[in-house]
Amino acid sequence: MTLIDTRTPEAKRLISGATGDWEIIIGLEVHAQVTSQAKLFSGASTAFGAPPNANVSLVDAAMPGMLPVINEECVKQAIRTGLGLKAEINHKSVFDRKNYFYPDLPQGYQISQFKQPIVGEGKVIVSVGPDRQGEFEDIEVGIERLHLEQDAGKSMHDQHATMSYVDLNRSGVALMEIVSKPDMRSADEAKAYVTKLRTIVRYLGTCDGNMDEGSLRADVNVSVRRPGGEFGTRCEIKNVNSIRFIGQAIDYEARRQIAILEDGGKIDQETRLFDPNKGETRSMRSKEEAHDYRYFPDPDLLPLEFDQAYVDALAKDLPELPDAKKARLISSLGLSTYDASILVSEKAVAEYFEKVAAGRDGKLAANWVINDLLGALNKAGKGIENAPVSPDQLGAVIDLIKEGTISGKIAKDLFEVVWSEGGDPRQLVESRGMKQVTDTGAIEKAVDEVISANPDKVEQARAKPTMAGWFVGQVMKATGGKANPQAVNDLVKAKLGIE
Repeated sequence: MTLIDTRTPEAKRLISGATGDWEIIIGLEVHAQVTSQAKLFSGASTAFGAPPNANVSLVDAAMPGMLPVINEECVKQAIRTGLGLKAEINHKSVFDRKNYFYPDLPQGYQISQFKQPIVGEGKVIVSVGPDRQGEFEDIEVGIERLHLEQDAGKSMHDQHATMSYVDLNRSGVALMEIVSKPDMRSADEAKAYVTKLRTIVRYLGTCDGNMDEGSLRADVNVSVRRPGGEFGTRCEIKNVNSIRFIGQAIDYEARRQIAILEDGGKIDQETRLFDPNKGETRSMRSKEEAHDYRYFPDPDLLPLEFDQAYVDALAKDLPELPDAKKARLISSLGLSTYDASILVSEKAVAEYFEKVAAGRDGKLAANWVINDLLGALNKAGKGIENAPVSPDQLGAVIDLIKEGTISGKIAKDLFEVVWSEGGDPRQLVESRGMKQVTDTGAIEKAVDEVISANPDKVEQARAKPTMAGWFVGQVMKATGGKANPQAVNDLVKAKLGIE
């Protein structure tokens, strides 16, 4: 029996406690490392994986007299991202000093943006699902702002018994901090939001989105309240670097807060860390407010100003983004929402699919890319970039099916050969004798042999026409799967005298 959840979308977002339902309020601050060859205020390299402290300029090391100079490419990338988020682009923005103890930022403060960020309010449409019925629910998550800031370095506490080491390679690298509004109500919504955000920046080429390298990470703000009540006290979970961990951290933190409140306690506003090994959050420090950072405009940097023509020039060169691409695939190729959503989820997958589908049956191409190619890649632990079967090769397999040269079953075998050995599908079909049998005389002979060998089954099939499928299977087996399935089906029914 299939269980169908008939609750309203609002009810599905509630979490049950010992004393009733609770609502989780979630806001995210996503830090996306800008794709650029140099840092935000210096010419030092941003290459990942360099030896410790190899990518450090005198500016990054905060040597006396060294002044920051804005990297225009980072500004362009922030504007492109803002446009991708359908956000307001501010023609004038200001860089501020955020004063805080940073052991891995030599200057002792962070250059960031506070009251006047480069990008204002925007929105992201997030598809949550699929549910048990294969349906998606679209929600809108508001973007509060996007601002540019410099990243900190990395402190390493496990290299020496009594001292901590500091790697400044990341110090000064440009970050886009994308701050959402508190519009998410479940771990699934938060995970879908970060996934969509990562997809957008990857399409735009403004961030590589590699969470395992720290290029994309999130500070997760969580609070709970009774449905429709006042916002509760929030706790911030810092630097979560995996979408799966984001979901786990939210679930644990919400349960932790509910347990405290139901026990008559109160939530302390604090910054917490998520321990993925234990699956729990732990206190790090009390939460600072904006005034604690003593923001003031950086005296070494002029306000950042540009006109609308500058923005328009960048907008003109934006690629087709996931939402627009999904809508086009559904309308022009007749794909289902589910298939289109999978195909646009990664830029590389979408590009691969569109090469396969060019001039071909879009639905058939989607089935092969999603079920066969992505299934095989997932099983092999490979990414689409390392697919052993090229778009041209997969397209040729599909062409051979449509031409009637091979059957669907033979195509599966051919795909396996191309996957493991490579080669031109057409030549492989010729050299290995993989063409399907379309000679009706040869097929009729095989049908006659199967029918004559199974007289008892003939009477059963005439009484129960669905039994014809058994005869079809036996004929396909006898012909090594090479007989044309439609021709076999038609002849079996004709010979048995059933519709």
